[in-house]
Amino acid sequence: MKNNLRSGSFRSVLLMLPLLLSMSVTGQVTKPQQQRPVFRMPVQIVSPEILPDNRVTFRVLAKDATKVTVSGDFLANPMVAEPLVKNDTGMFSVTLGPLNPELYSYTFTVDGVRSLDMNNPLSKRDGTRNESMFIIPGDASDLYFPKNVPHGTLQKVWYNSPVLSLDRRMYVYTPAGYEDGKSKFPVFYLLHGGGGDEDAWSTLGRACQILDNLIAQGKAKPMIVVMPNGNPGQTCAFTDAAARPANAPQQTMADMAKGLFEESLIKDIIPYMEKHFRVLTDKNNRAVAGLSMGGMQTLALAGKYPDKFSYFGVMSMGLVDRAQMGLPLNNDQDAQFEALKKSGFKLYWVGVGKDDFLYKSAQDLRTALDKHGIKYIYRESTGGHTWTNWRIYLSELAPMLFR
Repeated sequence: MKNNLRSGSFRSVLLMLPLLLSMSVTGQVTKPQQQRPVFRMPVQIVSPEILPDNRVTFRVLAKDATKVTVSGDFLANPMVAEPLVKNDTGMFSVTLGPLNPELYSYTFTVDGVRSLDMNNPLSKRDGTRNESMFIIPGDASDLYFPKNVPHGTLQKVWYNSPVLSLDRRMYVYTPAGYEDGKSKFPVFYLLHGGGGDEDAWSTLGRACQILDNLIAQGKAKPMIVVMPNGNPGQTCAFTDAAARPANAPQQTMADMAKGLFEESLIKDIIPYMEKHFRVLTDKNNRAVAGLSMGGMQTLALAGKYPDKFSYFGVMSMGLVDRAQMGLPLNNDQDAQFEALKKSGFKLYWVGVGKDDFLYKSAQDLRTALDKHGIKYIYRESTGGHTWTNWRIYLSELAPMLFR
């Protein structure tokens, strides 16, 4: 009887052993391990979505927000934002357009806070402003897309400027085949506007894509394009602040009037290009053009150094009221126009938008050119003081150079 009891007790212990082993040292039973939740990718939001009819849908997921608007250069009034409508999932959206083929920029404002479109990897910087961007495809924007054509090379080149007592940076585009060849090329000096820097024409202006496509189509001659920093107090774009001296001054209207950048272009940049790149060195193989501030610098270069260039392009700029702007008067203006007339230049091009705030200055420039019998090509477009116009101007001006 006793043996049977011992045997039964032993069997009971064996049956309880798994439970005993599962108990912690504190006497608590270990809970079975919970299954980890399955990882789920966040829902992909398409914004902007370009529809087949060129309408564009913008979307923002902001469940806790009460108001979202979009602002962009595609709106009839870029100063007035368009509201987005919120649905029951917290998604804000609006469909606008249809839009003409072009490159456009925009930002959202979420409950008063300006924001890029976090679902759009394409963005651009215009001075201190960062904006999202998109391109509506079509004939008018065809040159802005990278295509299956030979591509040039964009270099960031540092050079010393004795005129400005600074090491400075410029962007240099060399056409496809430059690295493997021995030919020399004409040079186009392309100048940005106020608030911009050496990065402006390659990013906002799509200069490399435009030149690649025009050259591949045989519409423009292969050329080197130099895009310098037109602010004489800067070493380089402010986005590379670590490379700039702490006391580098900002560009002012007075700085523009001093002609320091123009002098540096002639004495520093052109000699550097002729020493380090395979360039043709006579005036008939040099062109200079610029927008806004760069247009003013082009006017100054044409007036003071007419023997250095044969092609001039003035975009969204003309003769301004220097006294009204607090700038020193140019008492040599008539003499400079006469010197330009006698220089034997090949092209003088002027372009401006009908709604540009500098429209009158461009008309005053035309009056002066007519007064001195200087032949020029005039291009009047719609719109105002915008990159939409300046990209078009570059697309039209580049094929006219070095012909």
